[in-house]
Amino acid sequence: MWVALSLSIVVGVLDGFGLAMFIPLLQLVSGNEEIDPDSLGGLSFLLEGMTTVGLPLSLASVLLIILVFFSFKGILGFWRTYYLVLIKLYFTRVVRFKNIDGLARFSYVSFVQSNAGAIQNTMSAEMGRLSNAFGSYSATLQSAVMVLVYVSLALITNPRFTILVVIGAILSNLLYRQVYVITKKNSLAISKGGHLFHGLMIQMVSFFKYFKSTGYAKIYSKKLKSAVLTIEKSYRTIGYYDALLKATREPMIIAVVAAVILIQVTFLSAELNGIILSLLFFYRSLSYIMALQNSWNAFLNTSGAIENMKEFLHELKSGQEYWGDIVVEHLDQSIELKNISFAYGSKAVLQNISLTIPKNKTLAFVGESGSGKTTLMSIITGLLQPATGSISIDGVDYKEIKLDALQRKIGYITQEPIIYTDTIFNNISQWAEKTPDSLERFWYAAEQASVADFIASLEHKEESELGNNGIQISGGQKQRIAIARELFKDIDILLMDEATSALDSKTEKEIQENIERLQGQYTILVIAHRISTVQKADEIILLSDGTLKARGPFDELIENSEQFRSMAKLQVL
Repeated sequence: MWVALSLSIVVGVLDGFGLAMFIPLLQLVSGNEEIDPDSLGGLSFLLEGMTTVGLPLSLASVLLIILVFFSFKGILGFWRTYYLVLIKLYFTRVVRFKNIDGLARFSYVSFVQSNAGAIQNTMSAEMGRLSNAFGSYSATLQSAVMVLVYVSLALITNPRFTILVVIGAILSNLLYRQVYVITKKNSLAISKGGHLFHGLMIQMVSFFKYFKSTGYAKIYSKKLKSAVLTIEKSYRTIGYYDALLKATREPMIIAVVAAVILIQVTFLSAELNGIILSLLFFYRSLSYIMALQNSWNAFLNTSGAIENMKEFLHELKSGQEYWGDIVVEHLDQSIELKNISFAYGSKAVLQNISLTIPKNKTLAFVGESGSGKTTLMSIITGLLQPATGSISIDGVDYKEIKLDALQRKIGYITQEPIIYTDTIFNNISQWAEKTPDSLERFWYAAEQASVADFIASLEHKEESELGNNGIQISGGQKQRIAIARELFKDIDILLMDEATSALDSKTEKEIQENIERLQGQYTILVIAHRISTVQKADEIILLSDGTLKARGPFDELIENSEQFRSMAKLQVL
């Protein structure tokens, strides 16, 4: 920024020198044989410099000097403007990257407690406002420097006149302070209103099918419209005061200059000729004074985005998850949980869970709703940290490992599979570069997930588009594509959280057969709600009220656990 400000000073000085040379130019055009050096006041050294280097004080030489000054001004002005563009792009990129990196390291616990609308709004619309705020702030500094340069030149030319005008300008500017306060307040309101609107929009898009099928879309749209009107009100207030500033600014400045001229000539007996050049500089600075106030008000219009971004970055930083330094390449032996407990607030969810998960074994977690199955799964993936106890992989505590390296070896299939609005290849490969190797891995993963024949039957095969969230394919195909995606990643652990509960019995059976074919190749952890999907698991873990009630193969639990036997009989799972 200092480079740009320095260039602005030089540009302003060159412009001022060029303007000053119009005074001798006018004298020569008026027929004067000699130029009066006093007409330039403190800038008479320009004429002296011409004489020193051997340039005659003629019409041609004066025009040449004017051309030189303004040519250099144009060249430096170009580099100043382009440099500011680069600085603004760099600033925007740095903040965006900080947001992206911060969100990537944001802990799951912090995320579920945050405002999704605020995250969406801050990383999209608020970034645009922040970039505009930076541009307006830069423009304010540039205008301030230019005004300072012209005032300095005017001060050199006619000190008394300049001081009076500056005092008048400062006093008149005090009238606008309350306007600036109101503008900043409404800018903050716009940021908060944006958070609300984006939060409502996320829900509208996520639950669109429900809203349409229940006739609630029109009712919910009223909430969206109310948020829009709230934002509009703040913008309208800012627009009103911005219009007021623009309408009164120039007349106010002209009134100050006119009053000073009147005082100088009437009461201080000053010669009008002595203030012409200073007046020329002030007239030149008038546009920059107006630009300064315009850009400052524009900065205040978007200043709410600065406060919001500072709060957001602080939230991301305070909610970061901290990892160890040990990189776990693969699961070689087992994952071990010792005396694990977890609570949401004062409500205990898991109590003293001890469990060993051997490599390439299939474990099924069963239990009624609220028994702690999903929470236990989240602890195994590293999304949640236990309140007490420890969890380790191959004897290394989770606190000592780089969790993101471990998590890249985990595949996670949920009841509602994640399907991107993209091609099948990008859904499975997650935007890997399309090479012979990645294509081979793609088709191998598709074969393992029993979805290869379906893909091959499509007109565009792996390049077929799946539509919005996979709307063009069935639930069973979504699950198969989701499984293929996890297998493409070269995982060690496959987690399935009620992955087949939303499917019909026939499709569920087909998906279950796919999973059974993977047994022995991966460590598979399954949360199931139907007994039929866990019968062939190596071990079944029965949870009840956050405690481990029983464990063992299916036949053993049927024989030894009354609770499991009752659940199997009633198909509560």
